[in-house]
Amino acid sequence: MIQGYNCIAVVHKSGDKWLMCLRKKDPYKGLYNLVGGKIEEGEDHPGAAYRELFEETGLTEGDIKLTKLMSFDYPLDGCYVEIYAGQLREEKAVSGDENDLEWISLDRDFFDMHCYAGEGNIGHILEILKLHPELAKIK
Repeated sequence: MIQGYNCIAVVHKSGDKWLMCLRKKDPYKGLYNLVGGKIEEGEDHPGAAYRELFEETGLTEGDIKLTKLMSFDYPLDGCYVEIYAGQLREEKAVSGDENDLEWISLDRDFFDMHCYAGEGNIGHILEILKLHPELAKIK
């Protein structure tokens, strides 16, 4: 069976930062990553994204409309990752127990693999998100 995961790009209402977590465990321990997690067997994929978003941040479907942006397939690792993105409708406090959460300015180099998880994918996700202002109005 191939395991599915999701990553969620939550853009702040202001459009100049997005929500990231500082990983407390492997993979990517000590690096910043987008929030997300496992898609459970038989689970609706967009529903899994909203479930993980709520579990990790306290944000709900009422706070943000998520749209699937892209996916990455890793056949050699037996998994795939779906990327969802959206912009907060209103400013909202976030909290989570799994990892430390932080709003990170979008002017950083997200291709820096010493700071950010995903072998450069986070930088790629941001660049693709910039091409779709209907999902998030990035400044």
